[in-house]
Amino acid sequence: MAINLQKGQRIDIGLSKISLGLGWNPHEGTGYDFDLDASAIMIDQNRVIPEEEYFIFYGNTDSPDGALHHSGDDPTGGNSDGGDDETISVDLAKVDGRVNEILFVVTIHEAAARRQNFGQVRDSYIRIVDDMTGQEIAKYELGEDFSIETGVEFGRLYKKDNHWKFEASGLGYREDLAYFLAKYYKGQIIK
Repeated sequence: MAINLQKGQRIDIGLSKISLGLGWNPHEGTGYDFDLDASAIMIDQNRVIPEEEYFIFYGNTDSPDGALHHSGDDPTGGNSDGGDDETISVDLAKVDGRVNEILFVVTIHEAAARRQNFGQVRDSYIRIVDDMTGQEIAKYELGEDFSIETGVEFGRLYKKDNHWKFEASGLGYREDLAYFLAKYYKGQIIK
């Protein structure tokens, strides 16, 4: 039976191959499609990305170590009917030794221009699935606390005592995807 996570709750993963599915249902009638983008940020003990390629999003779908794979962009939230719209597959056995934390964030594409925020998005969640059995392990539903935010850190995988754990973060920001890259990457960003 899957665990329904609350903000700040942590669980042991205990598996190597998992998928993190992100889903949402956009509010109707805002005049634009809702293009939510799921991303994964692989960071080291100094909380920075070791190399730019460890920032996984629709424009860079695979990490150099082969540990993460992004399913690709869903520009409308219509990839599924009630299921995951974007998925990030994770093989924890392949994660680069420098990486000890993976953040999962979702941002709204062109949120400022379209005047969109997470308060206009329904049923958003992140869930962890066992890739071997297809069974859902845990799910965190965002709720309605993010009325002005345009970027949300849904959760994070982190290594403690050589074991991977997951925390439902639920941290909201009024920022876009570029903010997260600039926050965790200290090298030159080529656009």
